Amino acid sequence: MSSLTLERGLYDLKAAIDAPIASFFSSCVHCGLCAEACLFYVETGDPKYTPIRKLEPLRRVWEQEYTLFGKLKKLVGLSKAVTDDELEEWKELLYASCTMCGRCSQVCPVGNDIAYMVKKAREGMVSSGHAPAPLVGAATRAVKIGSPMGVKWPAVQNQIKHVEADTGLKIPVDVQGAEYMPLLSSMEIINFPEYLGALAKIFKQAGITWTLASKAFEATNAGHQIGSSDIERELVVRVVDEAERLGVKFVIGPECGHAFNAIRWDGPELIGRPYKFRVLHIIELLDQLRAEGRLKVDSKVTERLTFHDPCNMARKSGIVNEQRNLLGMVATNFVDMPDNGIHNWCCGGGGGANSMEEYEHLRLKAFGRKRWQLESVEPELLVTACANCRLTIEEGLEHYKMEIPIAGLTEMIAEHLKEDESAA
Repeated sequence: MSSLTLERGLYDLKAAIDAPIASFFSSCVHCGLCAEACLFYVETGDPKYTPIRKLEPLRRVWEQEYTLFGKLKKLVGLSKAVTDDELEEWKELLYASCTMCGRCSQVCPVGNDIAYMVKKAREGMVSSGHAPAPLVGAATRAVKIGSPMGVKWPAVQNQIKHVEADTGLKIPVDVQGAEYMPLLSSMEIINFPEYLGALAKIFKQAGITWTLASKAFEATNAGHQIGSSDIERELVVRVVDEAERLGVKFVIGPECGHAFNAIRWDGPELIGRPYKFRVLHIIELLDQLRAEGRLKVDSKVTERLTFHDPCNMARKSGIVNEQRNLLGMVATNFVDMPDNGIHNWCCGGGGGANSMEEYEHLRLKAFGRKRWQLESVEPELLVTACANCRLTIEEGLEHYKMEIPIAGLTEMIAEHLKEDESAA
């Protein structure tokens, strides 16, 4: 790595240190509670996975540049500058062993937002050339093609044709003045194409107007995951421009955690102004429709089922009761796992972690937390509302030879709608 690239990375690490981060480092009491909240530390027992330690390069830059004691230590050679080799070593800690799930932030007794700090530290990793290659590729494809997994609009059109043939329902595209504009994640398009059909059935029964946007169908924000605010902003702007061009009242985030986080919480700050529309998670919308009596079901699931709360949905966005209200419509034997809701344990694959195959062993080791949760309730069916969680959990279940089927909540609601009201 060139010295110029390292210098740029260190400059960005320095620039990432805003007032909140400076106060967080100043107030850390080294209690270790964040370690007990991290699935990577709990399952491995390795102290290097302690959340606050993952920020050591950022902490040293803060100390050396912004504290008198740190400047003196640097002056007399007691504190060395962050090196290229250290940043390469920290790639595992800042990406592979951190999903930015926020559980460590939740338990910090002095309110330090460690997940926020990790996201800011990733800015320096990107500019210094130490971001993981899979995430670099995903970000590049997102900017150039429009999708981190290389999905182009013709592929979505093909899926639309299949959905229309299967359901007999029309999938609206680029409709001016529609009320809702749902987004799709690449994983749903490729791995869970039934999600789009579920939307069509639900929206038909609820009697609402909606549209996909051909120039902004992708929800996944690779900039948010890799730690590039410039890329995250560019991808948010694409959605904002199309939503405002079409004049929709609501943009609907799909069953994808970081995608929702990026458009709902980061977006307005990134573009420097409020939206002209509201952003809702699909589960928030479905619960609203339920409360208004616009969703009618005629059957229920009788198997013992439980729900995995996605971190960005529950812990970071406070969407906890909505999914349980919806499950009450379609399930007769629902049981919560221990540490559910805002306290839920991460699946281990968020924040881009599940794209890094070289660290699969670490991810599967960390899945031990989810294994413990599931074994505590012994469900016959696991339901969630995040495509990324579904894929990560499927890998973990296969590895530990746990035969538990997984379903998406949106598809489950659609599956149990009254046929006469959802038909075309």
